[in-house]
Amino acid sequence: MIEVNSLTRRYGNNMAVDDVSFNIGGNEIVGLLGHNGAGKTTIMRMLSGYLEPCAGSIRIGGVSLADDAHSIQRQLGYLPESLPVYPDMMVADYLHYAATLKGIEPGQVYPAVRQAILATDLGKRALDPVATLSRGLKQRVGVAQAILGKPRLLILDEPTNGLDPQQTDHMRRLIQRLSRQATVILSTHIMQEVDAICDRVLVLRHGKLALDKHLDSLRQSRTLLLHTDDAPESLADYLRRMPQVASLRQHPPADGRCRFTLTLHENSDIDTAANNVAQCVVKAGARLYQLRPVVQGLEAVFHEVNSDGA
Repeated sequence: MIEVNSLTRRYGNNMAVDDVSFNIGGNEIVGLLGHNGAGKTTIMRMLSGYLEPCAGSIRIGGVSLADDAHSIQRQLGYLPESLPVYPDMMVADYLHYAATLKGIEPGQVYPAVRQAILATDLGKRALDPVATLSRGLKQRVGVAQAILGKPRLLILDEPTNGLDPQQTDHMRRLIQRLSRQATVILSTHIMQEVDAICDRVLVLRHGKLALDKHLDSLRQSRTLLLHTDDAPESLADYLRRMPQVASLRQHPPADGRCRFTLTLHENSDIDTAANNVAQCVVKAGARLYQLRPVVQGLEAVFHEVNSDGA
């Protein structure tokens, strides 16, 4: 669906996006994470055709954005962080105006507006002035204008910013429904948002792509925590000789118990490794009190990627 190759953008001497490449498949929900100034907004603006890259290429649906921006933009919906709206216009009138700006054929404008209103549950507020809506409803209006014409790509910048928990839950469910028909790129600073609805995460750091992972793979642990009684030295030897173990850390004893942290090789099966660990404990004549995987959350991964040593 989206092929980004060596994308680069400078503002004067400031390198905002530095040689970024990634591919995104159809109907994926991809979270774009990074600190302020990491390059998220610049990338979204280049994907939408609003900004031209200084170098690199963007292909959407097999078509080069540089060669045919107009046709690609007709397949794209964009919700900026601060959506420009006309507060005195009624919701339906605003969406009609937005559909016209998008170049939707006159005979298709009314069906497109109706579908967008139904998809975002705005039917009861369609004749209300935008100024009278709550922040959550205004965000829904923003999503409604983004999905006019059933775009194949949706770019949403902070769609839940400022929403209360109920509004946030509604927006999450709406994005998940929309992903059945479109690829979604979701830029946010809220990691729980990415954890809740995204299939994959891209983390930017100083304009570079620091991480590109599916969330399922991030949730797969390669670390086991073992608690035993005052284990003999032979247990550590047995554990180190296990083929699945890449490294072993033995913590100082506390309360008559020993603790070990085992880091497994990348392709190791964690269940097989856990079974082998248990056998090592029995073989060493120790007692097994606890054996569990250590799962690193997205927030911890994000902070690790953005640490000074990263």
